[in-house]
Parts: sequence; C-alpha cells; structure tokens
Amino acid sequence: MPYAHLVKPGSSVKLKDLDPGDHGGLDREEADFRRHEMGQKVEEMQELMYAAGKNSLLIVLQGCDTSGKDGSIKSILTYVNVQSCRVASFKQPTYIEQAHDFLWRVHAQAPALGGMTIFNRSHYEDVIVVRVHDIVPKQVWKKRFDQINQFEELLCDSGTIIVKFFLHISKEEQEQRLLDREKDSDKSWKLSVGDWTERELWKDYQKAFTDAIENCSTECAPWHIVPANHKWFRDLAIMEALESALKPYKQSWHDHLKEIGVARKKELEEYRQKMKIKA
Repeated sequence: MPYAHLVKPGSSVKLKDLDPGDHGGLDREEADFRRHEMGQKVEEMQELMYAAGKNSLLIVLQGCDTSGKDGSIKSILTYVNVQSCRVASFKQPTYIEQAHDFLWRVHAQAPALGGMTIFNRSHYEDVIVVRVHDIVPKQVWKKRFDQINQFEELLCDSGTIIVKFFLHISKEEQEQRLLDREKDSDKSWKLSVGDWTERELWKDYQKAFTDAIENCSTECAPWHIVPANHKWFRDLAIMEALESALKPYKQSWHDHLKEIGVARKKELEEYRQKMKIKA
C-alpha cells in the first residue's frame, strides 16, 4: 500500500480523517533505508529521462507554513542530478505578474523536455490564499479550478509528468515547529508574526486545500496527500510516489536511447569507412 494517499479523480477528501502522524508502521531507520533504495531508482530514471529528452518532470509542493516544503526539496535533490533540475518558488505576485493572468508566471517556469522542476508553492496559491484572504471574488477563483486542470492537461500532452504533493501536518505539530524555531538561533531568521496570524485561519485554509485537491486531482496530474508530522516518513512517501510515477516511462526511455545508440554507431562506422578510403 502506498505511503501517500493518492486522490482519485472525482473522489471526496476529508483531511481530518487522514492521520498526519501516520508512519506506516515503520521506524526511522527502516524508513530511511527504504527511501534510499527508492531514491537510487529515481536517480537512475531521472538520468534516463534527461538523456531521452522525451518527457519532463514537474513536482508540485503545497502545504501550510512549516509543513516541510523546504525539507522535502532537500531530500529530493539528494537523489537527482541538479544540472537538469531547478526549484521555482512562488511568493506574492509582483506588479508585472499581477498585470497578467494568474498562470502567466507559472507557465514560464514549467520544465523543458528532459528537465525537472520543483514548485515550492505554485499556481494553487491562486485558489487558496486569494480565497482565504478574500483577495479575489468567489466567481473568479472558482473558475480557476477548471483553468488549472486545462493548464496541467496541456503540460501533460506536451510530455510533462506531473506529481503533486500536499504536505499534511496537524495544527499541534505546526505550533510545535513554530515554537522550536524560536529556540534555534540558526532558524530564527524564519520567524514571522504572520505565521501565527495565519494560524487563526486554519479551518479556512483546510477547506481551501480540500477543495483544490478535490477539484484538481486528475488522471494526468493526481494529488498525493502526504502524512508530514514525521519528516522522515514524509520524505519516504514522496520518494515512493516519484518512483511510482516515473517507472511506467523507464522502458520507453531505454528503447529510445537504444535507437539513438544504434544510429550513432552507424554514423561512426560510416565515418571510419570514409577515413580508410582516404588513407
């Protein structure tokens, strides 16, 4: 059974019924071992994807403050070639970005064929934050669910493999992580009053996350809800989902690279034959 909860298209989601403290019956040592095994497989397949140049990989990370987006990125980057991978972070839109449609700045960050991009927050901020803070009216953000699905379908049709993760932590765990930041001088730079004021809107955010997941989990771009109270289990669940998403493409990448190899060898043989004739 997968460690992350895969949301089937059209299914309902109740975050309160999904335990953010789930650890799959594993301890940290076993989880780290399994994550390393899967990570090596992901590393191999990511290199094949890069070499084949037929697909790209987009990883979307969403979650409330302290849910572990930065930690998840660090874990993923342990097992991929950073030369073909980058991270795109989406913060408050700039004046220029606000002057365009909400997907304008996002589309420009989509990975090219062979490449891999991790979205630290994403286009989903425009159906979550704008809703919770009433930045745009309901008739505007509600239409965006279909617009997001169409956008992601376009990416899929263009060869992009999309894997979306919602990092699910409890309100109690979030509070503890915020308090721990105050005790750690190396992390105190992250302190913000805004983190605490946002907690007052916890129920609103949970509802917004739920609606986004329910409306935008599709066959080509499914949502995975990751129990994230235990950071080590979170990293394992993400790695397992990535390995599962890439595996169906592995053979086609192998076959494509084999065809390229045959053609290149033929070119070399022809070149050497010409050189012999000239000699």
